This record gives sequence, structure tokens and C-alpha cells, in this order.
Amino acid sequence: MRRVYLSLLISAFAITTPAHAQLFKKKDDASPPGINAPSSFADLAERLSPAVVNISSTQKMSETSEDLPEMPEFPPGSPFEEFFKEFQQRRGGDDGEPMPGTPASSLGSGFIIDAEKGLIVTNNHVIRDADEVRVTLHDDTTLDAKILGKDDKTDLALLQVTSPNHKLVAVPFGNSDEMRVGDWVVAIGNPFGLGGTVTSGIISARARDINSGPYDDFIQTDASINRGNSGGPMFNLKGEVIGINTAIFSPTGGSVGIGFAIPSNLAKPIVDQLVRFGKTKRGWLGIRIQTVTPEIADSLGLKESGGALVASITPKGPAEIAKLQPGDVLLEFNNQKLTGMRQLPRLVAETPIGTDAKVLYWRDGKTLTTSVKVGELEKAESEGLIESGEVKEKAVPGTDITGFGVTVTSLSDSLREAYEIPENAKGVVVTAVKNNSEAAEKGLQVGDVIVEINQQAVEDAAGAKKIVDDAQKAGKSSALLLVDHQGRGDVRFVALRFKAPAAKETPKTDRQPK
Repeated sequence: MRRVYLSLLISAFAITTPAHAQLFKKKDDASPPGINAPSSFADLAERLSPAVVNISSTQKMSETSEDLPEMPEFPPGSPFEEFFKEFQQRRGGDDGEPMPGTPASSLGSGFIIDAEKGLIVTNNHVIRDADEVRVTLHDDTTLDAKILGKDDKTDLALLQVTSPNHKLVAVPFGNSDEMRVGDWVVAIGNPFGLGGTVTSGIISARARDINSGPYDDFIQTDASINRGNSGGPMFNLKGEVIGINTAIFSPTGGSVGIGFAIPSNLAKPIVDQLVRFGKTKRGWLGIRIQTVTPEIADSLGLKESGGALVASITPKGPAEIAKLQPGDVLLEFNNQKLTGMRQLPRLVAETPIGTDAKVLYWRDGKTLTTSVKVGELEKAESEGLIESGEVKEKAVPGTDITGFGVTVTSLSDSLREAYEIPENAKGVVVTAVKNNSEAAEKGLQVGDVIVEINQQAVEDAAGAKKIVDDAQKAGKSSALLLVDHQGRGDVRFVALRFKAPAAKETPKTDRQPK
């Protein structure tokens, strides 16, 4: 019956009178005036597809599950989180525990950047911990691949294949900074193992931060990207790679029109280093930074909330040698204005090691300059100058002292023991945070140590109260706190607004104020 109905419907359209038939006239291939859209992507897809490869990797599992590597952890809510959670479950039982002796495999995509040398770019998570990597070309030829280098921080990897009997086709990188929201893009990859799949869409947004790493600057697209597209190229209409498809945001596991690609201008310097050194060599200043919020800007006397606030300095690092201090706001790096905190890590990372970089910064109401000799991030990590790790959180009752919805008290031996605060940590400890207070909203936690208030060292609870009281008397609208999370050196600045004093009750009279 359904087929009959469709036949009748088609017949009805077929015998429509000529006047009505004009409604269904075939559209011209040309785009409407003012719209720069292609009538077809066929020529582009035919030219580019031979440069796109399918990648399969295999990891030989240990006979005992204790020796198996743990799956990577991503921040809650990150698009990577659900992807790896489901992938982990597919490796073994419902709890994600791999079955001993069972090889784990993954599928992804990549693209050839050098046909003579057989160099291929993909995502690091596609080949992470792989014992064997194989590449399938456009003509279904399968080749063994060698991992030349990889970078966890940007999720990029470089492979090499040898193909004496096959002529490889390469594609060039384009300039991702030239791409605008609304520009057309084409994605080619291996979704769900279906190699050579071509999809198209537009750039939906730029500079997306999806909490996957310190260099997040993703291009967002509505081109259909699914699992298996990872590592595949995103092209502009000139046939240049302007992005590397890396992640999707999806509550269903399939494409819902929210995909993310690493910009080519971020990827190319990393790939160049992997080609030259087999690893990355990033610039390093030896600082931890945070966003300059309007409240922080106001408390520091800045007119606008740009730049990057120095939260802490690594001992013996380049910034300490250059006499930078926590509380400084970096405004320019190497003559480039810092419009936001996220801009700085990329600029520093791409600066050649050993460069004397000019830094313009704000301190004590003045604009100052200094020169910082850029160090090497990887060397600092290997020497243990950079520490990472999460700290346990505990809640122990304390004495209510003062301020902003928090209770603080002077540090003592018993409190240090209760909160596991090191002996060298100075300041006052937060022993309670009021629910729904601004302090709670800004992330202050029980066990945090307040080191400074308004850039004045805090010795004890009484001293903290005096600094706060003096600031209120001086007409300040907020106070800037330097907070050391659990006293472990993980410091950041927090600006808290003073509560407006309660309005005095107006005496009742026969005349009401208007």
C-alpha cells in the first residue's frame, strides 16, 4: 500500500498543469547572488581523496590486566570523555576492564603531507600505545606504518610509510587564521571504518576551548564527523588542510553537527618539530596563569580585563630569573598584545628556545617591561621543575574569623596535620565556605590557604581581617586573594566583591520618600 501511495503521489506531480509545474522547475546550478557556495564538491573530493588514508592500530594486551595502561582522563563534560568511556567498555566487559590476552584495536584517519617521504599526520589518540599501525590507501593498498613522533598536549602524531610500488599523493596545509565563521569546509575520513567518506559543512565557530589541554583553540564545524574521522583532514575550497578533525560533541555517539578540528596554524609548527626532532620543543616561561576577570582587573586598577594574570612562578624558571612576580598581569608578549589568557601559551610554545622575549606587564598601578629568555618546556618537565597532580580535599571544622562567606583561621600544627598542609605553606587556612556565597561560586574550598590579600602577605587571621577592613574603609569594591589550593603550591588569584552594607531602616513619618 505504501508503494502504491508513493506511485500515485509521483503520478500526480507528473500530470500537474504547466502553470503549477513552474513551482517545481529545476534550479540553476549557480549560487544565489552574493552567496559564494559551490554547486558541487565532486571535483574537490576526487582530487583530495587519494591523500586521505585509513589508519588501524593494534595493541597487544598483557596476559594480566594489572600491566595494562590506564585509559586517559579528561575533564568532566569534555567531548573526549564519553568517546573514551565507550571505547574502554568495548575493550572488555561492561566495567571497561580489558580481557587479558585480547588485542585492542582502533580505527582512525590521516592524511599524507609528504609524498616522497611518506609522511602522514593523524591524531595521537588514534595510535596511542599501539604495537602495530597499518595504513590503508585510497586504492585499498595496506602498508605498515612507523610512528616518527607524537604529542599528547595537542593530540597529534606523525607516521611514515614506505611505498616503492605506489605513487602517493600529498596535500598542503592552509592558513586557518584566514577562515571565517560561515566559510565552507569539506571533511574526508574513515567514519565507522567506512573509508573515503566525504562530508561538507561550514565553520560554526572559532577558538573553542573544550577542556582537552592547555592549547585548546578548536575550529567548530557542522560537517558530519563521526568516530573514525579522528585524524582526518578538514579542507577549505582551495583543497588546503585548515583543520585536523579530532573530536565530536554528541549525546548519541553519532554526529549531531558539533565537531571540532585542530587549526592548521596550531598543528603545523608541531608537525614541523615532529619531522625535525621526532618530538616537540616548546617554549616555556615557568609561570602559571589565569584569566583576568573584570573583578580582578578592577582590584588591580586595570581599565580592561585583558592579558594574563601570573598566579605562580616556577623556582629557577625563566620568569623568576626575569624578576616577574605573582600578581603581575602580562599585557604583551614579544610585541603582541594579549587579548586573553589563552593566547599566551600558544605564543610562548611557538617561540624558539633561547629567544629573549620582550614582556610588557602591569604591577602596582604601573606598566613595566622586562626581557625573558624563553626556556624549553620538555626539558623543564624532564628535570622535575614542573609538577602536576591532584590533591585530596578534606573538610575539617574551623573557627569563624571573617570575610566573603568564608571562615579562616591561623595555621597551626594541628591544622597543618588535619589538612595535610606542608610546613613551608604560609597564610591562613579556609575552614568553612558558606553555601551560595561568592567565595563558593569562585571555587574556594575548605583546606585552601589564603597567602595574600590585595598583594599583602597574610600572617594570621587577625592580619587577614585588618587588610580586608582597611580595603573597605578605603572604598575598594573588591579584594584580590592569592589562594594556594591545599597549600601545595597550586596557586591562583580570586577577586571577591565586598557585600554592600545593609541599608539602615528609614524612620517612619507621615511623608514617604519618593
